[in-house]
Amino acid sequence: MNSYDENNIQVLEGLEAVRKRPGMYIGSTSVRGLHHLIYEIVDNSIDEAMAGACGLITVTLRADGSVEVSDDGRGIPAAMHHKMGIPTPEVVFTVLHAGGKFGGGGYTFSGGLHGVGASVVNALSEWLEYEDCYEGRMYSQSFARGKVKTSFADLGPTDRHGLTVRFFPDHEIFEETVFDYETILNRMREQAFLNAGVRIVVRDERRPSDADESWTPRTDDLYYEGGVTQFVEYLNAGKHANMIHDQIIDIKAQRPAGIIVNGRDIGAATAEIALQYNDTYNETLMTFANNIVTPEGGTHEVGFKTALTKVLNSYGIKLGILKGDDKLTGEDCREGLCCVVSVKLADPQFEGQTKAKLGNSDIRSFVDSAVTAKLSEYFEENPAVVRAILDKALAASRAREAAKKARELTRRKNVLEGSSLPGRLWDCREKRVDVTELYIVEGNSAGGSAKDGRDSRFQAILPLRGKILNVEKARLDRVYSTQSIVPIIQSLGCGVGDEFDIKKLRYGKIIIMADADVDGSHIRILLLTFFFRHMKKLIEDGHVFLAQPPLYRVWKGKEIRYAFSDEERDVYLRELGKNAEAERYKGLGEMDPEQLWDTTMDPDKRILLKVDMEDAIACDQAFSLLMGDRVEPRREFIETNARYAANLDI
Repeated sequence: MNSYDENNIQVLEGLEAVRKRPGMYIGSTSVRGLHHLIYEIVDNSIDEAMAGACGLITVTLRADGSVEVSDDGRGIPAAMHHKMGIPTPEVVFTVLHAGGKFGGGGYTFSGGLHGVGASVVNALSEWLEYEDCYEGRMYSQSFARGKVKTSFADLGPTDRHGLTVRFFPDHEIFEETVFDYETILNRMREQAFLNAGVRIVVRDERRPSDADESWTPRTDDLYYEGGVTQFVEYLNAGKHANMIHDQIIDIKAQRPAGIIVNGRDIGAATAEIALQYNDTYNETLMTFANNIVTPEGGTHEVGFKTALTKVLNSYGIKLGILKGDDKLTGEDCREGLCCVVSVKLADPQFEGQTKAKLGNSDIRSFVDSAVTAKLSEYFEENPAVVRAILDKALAASRAREAAKKARELTRRKNVLEGSSLPGRLWDCREKRVDVTELYIVEGNSAGGSAKDGRDSRFQAILPLRGKILNVEKARLDRVYSTQSIVPIIQSLGCGVGDEFDIKKLRYGKIIIMADADVDGSHIRILLLTFFFRHMKKLIEDGHVFLAQPPLYRVWKGKEIRYAFSDEERDVYLRELGKNAEAERYKGLGEMDPEQLWDTTMDPDKRILLKVDMEDAIACDQAFSLLMGDRVEPRREFIETNARYAANLDI
């Protein structure tokens, strides 16, 4: 046994802790964590905007791969810090938990609460430099991997004001250091919607390798005077759906500071909420606290949902639409809802640095009261709107009851058959979720090959039977009565919709394995639509994957290679030389078990693509466009993008 004494106890100084455990501060070192660096710097500029001191924020992806974020705010106070004895900007960029958002009066509302944003970005960057224009003078300094490279310098008088930060992410920390423009653009558009009147400019100066002489940098200018109302308009436009009512319902409320609860001033707060119903069966509810998206909701979301359900039930009774013991559930009331809830508060309590959930209890009652009052007032003035919403909610309620009966019927059938698992599932022996895999396979032929070729210790096989239901066009009652979907629900064991429980998931990896042709692509998108709409957390938590079977078998004599593209096939043909041959696989069923294992199922050789939720808005709009009822927008999309499709096997 190795010795263990006082010399084993390490003390990480300065920003060493960040470099040692970056995931604690930015979530991961994947592409998601990489983009988080930009968001941390932009959040500081947004805080300036919320303080009324900033009207323009510019995010530039520079030609050398670095990023520049600049704003026209107040800049960072430049004097020597009274406690640290170094210039204040240097404190901001080199000391964890240092910032102007801890109650010093610099900000009423702020998203950057922990004081780790700028210093974490500095620690995880190969280099970082800033220009600080504060009260008529410009100051600058540079760093390398969190350590001071050039000393704090006073560059003299300037007419500018605000802060400019440039940084290059550290390749020693991140899996890759190439930023995705669309990901950044979508996040910045979100911020522009949430801060009405603030202009955010996003610019990409990276020249593509095949760009011609007419190439110019891409620039997107984001400015939305209508705020969250325009946000809902944008979200619904992406759904290509029909609206239940034309006007977006807009709710705004303010709470002054000075309200004492349990001996404490709970602080000032504002709420901005916009909502509109469409004719889809899906709910889009996006919540934010101090401009930070809260994907797991929190008290502001609970307050909104409670009020909406309460008001709609109240008006259902008042208008005679609901009778006796009839009562709408929250899910009934939110079918087809598109809503943005944005609150700003003085002292938000988030869960963890990634700020996924808001915990302030007082915000629940604040939002509940505001929505109850404003929504009741709106419905009094617009009775036709509330009737239309109630009609949709009642239809959802009837479908929910039908789904309940179908679900109970499915359960009774399982009990009678003596098993809760579908008969066509070939299960694995291992029960530990972190090592098990479920292959959802297209067809019995491919399913048989997968069954014989798999490692039955940890790989389970579920062959699909019949056409997969397009759940974008169906309520939950049809999902529970469709024989192509029920076996998937039974196999995974975690339920769907409001019964979904990730803790009951039976397999750590859910791998969709379909043919590499148009039909296979259609099956993949149908399954992904089902997971996205009814088991979204499977995707959010990284459980869903796409298998990548080869397109070709290339051989010469006994030497065999597998190609995953036309280009790779041609390379192998050249390498193998004269008399080499290539065969295009028409489907997984053509592969024998050994080939399927070697190419697609062996963990040491296979290629898996993880399905993620990097941009939930884009995902939602894509599924609505491609799988929804409206044909014309889908036709326009196909016509516009057909030139990008290559090698279609039709």
